[in-house]
Amino acid sequence: MLRLGGPVGGYGNDPAAWIDALRHEGYNAAYCPVGADPSDELVRAFAEAAADAGIVIAEVGAWSNPISPNAEVRQSALERCKARLDLADRIGARCCVNISGSMAEEWDAPHADNLTDAAFELIVASVREIIDAVQPTRTFYTLETMPWMYPDSVCSYERLIEAIDRERFAVHFDPANLICSPERYYGNGALIREFIARLGPHIKSCHAKDTLLSSALTIHIDEVRPGLGNLDYATLLTELSRLGTDVPVMLEHLPSDEDYRLAAEHIRSVASQVGIDMPRPRC
Repeated sequence: MLRLGGPVGGYGNDPAAWIDALRHEGYNAAYCPVGADPSDELVRAFAEAAADAGIVIAEVGAWSNPISPNAEVRQSALERCKARLDLADRIGARCCVNISGSMAEEWDAPHADNLTDAAFELIVASVREIIDAVQPTRTFYTLETMPWMYPDSVCSYERLIEAIDRERFAVHFDPANLICSPERYYGNGALIREFIARLGPHIKSCHAKDTLLSSALTIHIDEVRPGLGNLDYATLLTELSRLGTDVPVMLEHLPSDEDYRLAAEHIRSVASQVGIDMPRPRC
């Protein structure tokens, strides 16, 4: 089966309220429910509530720039990544996820040096440092696929896996982020099949978005709600389901609760059409 998840709010530090919010949306996968520096007691309470309800905690975000050209920013990011990876291990999340980082001042921006050998080596060194410092036993550190920084393709992700050479380094798949040209836009089904065929056993979580190519010059691709664009969800869900590892499919970046519900309805509808089970959480 596949698991569907998305952000929920209004639960504070109450695990029961968190589970109720997830059940209300029909999610059986979740983003990490606790913030920075949670107590062991609070982490344990949320982890136990998730296990009791059959909820998988998909990922802990470590959003920061561990290859920043600014030394102070870079060091702060590395420490944040270590703390978030440790939290992911404590709470039993499938992965801790970050982007690789940018050579620009803005943490997630394009830059002329992002897709260079020098940036690649910085990414390798930063990921090794993060994993070696934490030495997780239950979770994995992952890098979200991106359009203008590594990993930007199945090939660059394979290169990173080989170069980083750490058992606890794995894959976070965001197919929408890989669609950065008309070729990939119209051929995204083939791109998805290749990515999952080559990296499937390493995939720990997947973001669910959509893309829409407009006629604005030169090339303009917008991120839109699932169902409003061209992403081949039938192929995505089919190929992920064949992995047999309960991969979470996580909604993100939507402006309202109603948009999240419409996105979830679209994904469940496609799953039903192709005969894939996406069960709701246990009551």
